[in-house]
Amino acid sequence: MRILLMALITLVCGYSSVQTVFADEYTPAGAPLSANKGNFEIAFSEDEIRIIRSYFETNRTGTVRKGKKKGLPPGIAKNLQRGKPLPPGIAKRALPYDLQQELPELPTGYERVIVASKILLIELGTQIVRDILIDATVR
Repeated sequence: MRILLMALITLVCGYSSVQTVFADEYTPAGAPLSANKGNFEIAFSEDEIRIIRSYFETNRTGTVRKGKKKGLPPGIAKNLQRGKPLPPGIAKRALPYDLQQELPELPTGYERVIVASKILLIELGTQIVRDILIDATVR
């Protein structure tokens, strides 16, 4: 009986340590890849930056407003950083359709949006900002 009990305890301890090892490597199906996991990083490429800046230089359709430039309030602008989620209720716009067609396709679960005069690369599920392109658009 004692031998059977010791074998059972050994089996349970061994199973729980194996389960722990596999649990660390598990990623649920459909979950976006982490921007910091392995060699995979989500950011604007040099080609994307060139295409975006070129598009907004040649398509200046915004009107120049007299007076003070409207930007984000200081508290919200401070929270608009890489690795932080978008502040709730922030006004964001989609990129123009013809610009979206010129840019390379993003991995599933990511989106490019315009906030104030910045273009952000965000993770859809968590709304975490992965990269920021500053002063690329017309204000």
